[in-house]
Amino acid sequence: MTDDPTDTPGESQRQDDTESAAPRRLPVTDVSLVVLIGTSGAGKSTFARRHFLPTQVVSSDFCRGLVADDENDQSASAEAFDVLHYIVRKRLAAGRLTVVDATNVQPEARRQLVAIAREHDVLPIAIVLDVPPGVCAERNRSRPDRQLPAHVIPRQHRELRRSLRGLEREGFRKVHVLRGEAEVAAAGIELEKRYNDLRHLTGPFDIVGDIHGCRSELETLLTRLGYTLTRDAEGRPVDAAHPAGRTAVFVGDLVDRGPDTPGVLRLVMGMVAAGHALCVPGNHENKLGRAMDGRKVTVAYGLRESLDQLAGESEEFRAEVRAFMRGLVSHYLLDGGALVVCHAGLPERYHGRNSGRVRSHALYGDTTGETDEYGLPVRYPWAEEYRGRALVVYGHTPVPTASFVNNTVCLDTGCVFGGSLTALRYPERELVSVEAEREWYAPVRPLITDAPGAREGRPLDLADVAGRRIVETGLHGRVAVREENAAAALEVMSRFALDPRLLAYLPPTMAPSATSRRDGYLEHPEEAFLGYRADGVRHLVCEEKHMGSRAVLLVARDGAALERRFGAAGPGAIWTRTGRAFLADEELTGAVLDRVRSAAERAGLFEELATDWLLLDAELMPWSLKAVELLRRQYAAVGAAAGAALPEVLSALERAAGRGLDLAHLTARQRQRAADARAFTEAYRRYCWPTEGLSGIRLAPFQLLAAEGANLAVRPHDEHLAWIDRLVDADTADGPAADGPEGASGASAGAGRKEPVLHRTRRILVDTEDEASTAAATAWWEELTEAGGEGMVVKPLASPARTVRGEGRPGGLVQPGVKVRGREYLRIIYGPDYTEHLDRLRLRALGHKRSLALREYALGLEALDRLAAGEPLWRVHEPVFAVLALESEPVDPRL
Repeated sequence: MTDDPTDTPGESQRQDDTESAAPRRLPVTDVSLVVLIGTSGAGKSTFARRHFLPTQVVSSDFCRGLVADDENDQSASAEAFDVLHYIVRKRLAAGRLTVVDATNVQPEARRQLVAIAREHDVLPIAIVLDVPPGVCAERNRSRPDRQLPAHVIPRQHRELRRSLRGLEREGFRKVHVLRGEAEVAAAGIELEKRYNDLRHLTGPFDIVGDIHGCRSELETLLTRLGYTLTRDAEGRPVDAAHPAGRTAVFVGDLVDRGPDTPGVLRLVMGMVAAGHALCVPGNHENKLGRAMDGRKVTVAYGLRESLDQLAGESEEFRAEVRAFMRGLVSHYLLDGGALVVCHAGLPERYHGRNSGRVRSHALYGDTTGETDEYGLPVRYPWAEEYRGRALVVYGHTPVPTASFVNNTVCLDTGCVFGGSLTALRYPERELVSVEAEREWYAPVRPLITDAPGAREGRPLDLADVAGRRIVETGLHGRVAVREENAAAALEVMSRFALDPRLLAYLPPTMAPSATSRRDGYLEHPEEAFLGYRADGVRHLVCEEKHMGSRAVLLVARDGAALERRFGAAGPGAIWTRTGRAFLADEELTGAVLDRVRSAAERAGLFEELATDWLLLDAELMPWSLKAVELLRRQYAAVGAAAGAALPEVLSALERAAGRGLDLAHLTARQRQRAADARAFTEAYRRYCWPTEGLSGIRLAPFQLLAAEGANLAVRPHDEHLAWIDRLVDADTADGPAADGPEGASGASAGAGRKEPVLHRTRRILVDTEDEASTAAATAWWEELTEAGGEGMVVKPLASPARTVRGEGRPGGLVQPGVKVRGREYLRIIYGPDYTEHLDRLRLRALGHKRSLALREYALGLEALDRLAAGEPLWRVHEPVFAVLALESEPVDPRL
């Protein structure tokens, strides 16, 4: 309400007001545009400094100084206001309270600010400082830096007086007028939360879809959700409360079409009044309310049924209904802003905003401007492009079944049309439905959706991954992805990778242990143990390193499990570190997955983890199964060349020595080279053997990554290995698989027994502060490597692990694992005669590799966290894609 702008107090009255003015609290919405209005010298800047933060105030004088180095240079005003408007737009876009400190006495100046407020869907609020012109002139005379011409202040005051009556018509939602110095000095600011800001309410909530007068189905649904109904003397439900304190939230369209609109209103209004529920309006409430207020509306789409039913109620009840509908807020922000409830859906830019445009979108949604074959508007599929962090729950457009689309879910499942009434339990993200008792109202269009019908709609977009990206991780902060690396990953992901709906994880790279100074060794367990001990990590697990290829497996319990969770049919998938299908043979892929599924079923893992799918990290062997071309082109070629050339060289040297030439040193050198070449060939041949179907294939899982609703990768490694042991033991129907590896031929483990596919990962636990423990682990590693094994991976037993600072405070992440490879295996990596160049190889730099391993590890766990939380595909895919992008960073591939 504006004050009466007439009768400016005289000087004597002004003095009296200064002594007797009562304090006034001016309500200001916490996210709004506050426009200070007053003549030069009215005290606007002083008022702004007293009541608002310096960062909240945008001053025209300050902006004039920015562009002209002189706050009083009026010739720079146009440029200054361009800067001011730019800053205001940026602050409002970020949802910040913004105060404009300028005279703003001219309508055009205010019109631009009101337009900017509308552009960003915030309330424009005017605070007028109506100070007598004589006071303003006196103040200006006391400022040597500002001497205005005598006519300026009277002119500004006249413009101000002409403006007072019309500020609300200009679009200001609140107008506060302070007259005289006394009121200005006594005034205070009272920040008000927006009506839609209920972020302090954290739930849990039960969000109910469109009811449309189906009172009986609503009673059934509330009862199924655990609510206890309260009835009046006539047996009508008038309230419902949950014993655990849950709050119901209704998405609107309580009325029209159904058999008992008054009954639904009576129950919902009672729950809201008792504090047991919240409600937002639907377009049908909006229309019914206008009709009940006597406004002209078209009586259609079930409105007649509601009006007829309400005609049989008392005038008191109808008055309560009108008041209830007038008090409904377009949408609510709940749970710290993580949840938004509205009727027709709401893009992120409208969350928490206040404007007619926001209310219209919340009530009616947006349309493409087209109509379908039934003459109904085609809804714009905003949910397909939604990328907000808040879960948006809405109704309005009937769908056969509720499903999540990019962190949104439509709960209108057409109860009044014979479908069902659906609720979402939040934060559980559990959908609960009851079937309609009958078709209460024949739909104009069959109960199908013109909103996205797939689980994710349009799940991914180029904008999600293109260019330089910053990915927020819970473990390692912000991880940057360079534009050129993103481009490389996009090439791989778009051309070669699996369906991104299945690609929920990519494993990180792994750094080697610190370089050893022991004679003849490049890597040794001692450095791994000392490194972790220095980081404050005491308990480790050393796992046998299988020489195969890294494989991630998504295993479904049944044919429909992946469809239910990932929106893609099939038994599962097996992929490489770059997201490609591991095996080209789909039948063989299915056979491997079936063996894992059967073993998990017999081991009871699906029941124990309450899931119908599992995500596993593993090594798939033999190495030749995946790397056969690499073997032919690189390793076999080296061995063949050495085998062909070196015997001839030695023969020539021996013949020359027979003629009396002193070639002993050269001959010894060539014999050593021949021995190194034989050792090189033997090293890689250990990891190659023929396979036929499942015969010869070995899968060595070492970690369960995820199950429904759970990121298992953060469990201690001994838990994972215990799960894996059960899985391996259950691989064959008539007994556990053998502990040790079979021969290179991959032959069956005995007559009458199915050849095992799953194999154990042997391990030993280490206490870094116990010399006997580290010595035993070192001896175990020597035994593994001397028998032809690749080596071992050393990991902190806890996952994830952090360094320990002073007083036991946790620090940064430590390496999730380091590999310690055997001397003979390293011939494959560094060449047959690498032991002759150890001094040079010890200069290898590990810093970049270790940084890469930490970043990829954090991204992988972030993807699993998002998967477990049920976040939309684009959010899960973001860190997965980043892992692949980081893989294109230049780093020594031998590390």
